[in-house]
Amino acid sequence: MTHPPKHGTIGWLDLTVEDAEIVRDFYASVIGWTADPVDMGGYSDFNMMPPSGEPIAGVCHKRGTNEDIPSAWIVYFLVADIDVSIASVRKLGGSVLAGPKGEGNQRYAIIKDPAGAVCALYQAPS
Repeated sequence: MTHPPKHGTIGWLDLTVEDAEIVRDFYASVIGWTADPVDMGGYSDFNMMPPSGEPIAGVCHKRGTNEDIPSAWIVYFLVADIDVSIASVRKLGGSVLAGPKGEGNQRYAIIKDPAGAVCALYQAPS
């Protein structure tokens, strides 16, 4: 993102799968995205970009810190404080599927709402 994050907005889309190369190539052909590899230490995940060139989504391997993330497109909603938001998730009948992960004030968690829909919460660095 090139603009400062705004809480309550969509910050990112991610897809975590067993074979990110196949899925990367699928979306490159179907949608016209290009891929920029992101070194994960022994393998690469991918930032996916439309013709404008600014990354808008990620295609990731289901490995390492991502092995417990569901294989579905996950939207990341920006929140001011991940701990406060996670407490609200649990209080209001949702559940935390993964996380919070990350360091300092840059963390995320994958959650399920009371209806069973999955999304992520992301606290951007301040």
